[in-house]
Amino acid sequence: MKISIRGLAVGLALTLCSAFSAHAAASCGDGSGQAATGEPIIIGAITGKTGPDDFSNSTKAAKAYFDCLNANGGIKGRPVKYLVEDDQWNPETAAQLAAKLVDDQKAVLMVGNSSYVECGANAEFYKKAGILVVAGVGVPRECFFADNYAPTNAGPRVSMLGAMGYALDKLNAKSVVCIGPNIPNVGTWSCDGVMLLAKEKGFAAETILMDPGSADATSIILQAAASKPDVIVLGMSKGVAVPLLTAAEEQGLNQTTTFLSAASAYDLSVPSTIGSGWDGKFYVNMEFNDLEATTEDNQNWLAVMDEYGQKSDPRDTFAQAGYLAARITEKALMTLDPANITRETAAEAVRKVKDFKSDIFCAPWYFGEGQARHNANSTTRMAVSESGKWKVVSDCAPSPDPELKDIRAYEKSAGLN
Repeated sequence: MKISIRGLAVGLALTLCSAFSAHAAASCGDGSGQAATGEPIIIGAITGKTGPDDFSNSTKAAKAYFDCLNANGGIKGRPVKYLVEDDQWNPETAAQLAAKLVDDQKAVLMVGNSSYVECGANAEFYKKAGILVVAGVGVPRECFFADNYAPTNAGPRVSMLGAMGYALDKLNAKSVVCIGPNIPNVGTWSCDGVMLLAKEKGFAAETILMDPGSADATSIILQAAASKPDVIVLGMSKGVAVPLLTAAEEQGLNQTTTFLSAASAYDLSVPSTIGSGWDGKFYVNMEFNDLEATTEDNQNWLAVMDEYGQKSDPRDTFAQAGYLAARITEKALMTLDPANITRETAAEAVRKVKDFKSDIFCAPWYFGEGQARHNANSTTRMAVSESGKWKVVSDCAPSPDPELKDIRAYEKSAGLN
């Protein structure tokens, strides 16, 4: 299956260009400043760098952290050799690359993965190979419904329902239109969650699925506005969401309808791009902490990016995800005898991670040993566009996604979160 969503990169000019102030020195590994020189530990990753959009920010951040780790003792003297492959948004390519990294390169873990297609293509292969994935950004349903695959992000469905929960609780919404991408197990899965919540709460709801590469923004907006909903919830990348908002403002909908979005539109450049007409009218879900938060670990993420990443690497929510995936991996591997780091021992160590704390997360992350699926990050914040910036408007709140009932039951039984 090859997904053709040509043109998804509309608006790539919106990539983050804000300058960050100087941060304290990056903290990684043992902090010794001594480079690791032992036998490398092979860790792989698959991302969608080329194709409709560059979706590789997670692996860029993971690489920056591993480079910092290697400069500070590595894993008890052993450096991480981080091998990143580009699936070009093609499932067949993703499958070939997984075989290359796992079978040929002998990776012990996959870390920081970020792709629209590789979860579905490779989940069963990873299980058979006995290799675990600590992904950065999971998108399609398969990323959250595989026993060897655990993302650090919340995912589009949980994020959209976090936004919808806020609309119900704080904005008194009684009706909604959900706009999602016509991508298998992404748009339908996400908007179906909104529909299910609507049924439970008794409010009116409808779904519009659009081809991100060819749909006319104005016609989509007019279709969404036809039922006069209280809120319109977007599940699109920022490069598609912004044209939709532009079309909505041209129709005057910013004066009558509140728009919300999954975390995919949470980028520092968006508020100034959409302009003051959206002040107080466009809300986004935040899967992680404020990008500019002055908290310790968020500042360390920025310091790592400054010292070990490229200036062109975005400092965005997906980069936060990759940084966290690398840090979780470091924590797991540090529990092992460095002379006995194999696929089997690494998998066992990751499975045992159950209380990973970072101020970038709302709640501690855990793998969920023995669970058939993983969605540890399901408690999120909200922000609103105001005066060219994002203003955080909520504390951390659990997503009201009805599909999380099994996750909540597991957390309760295991004494987590």
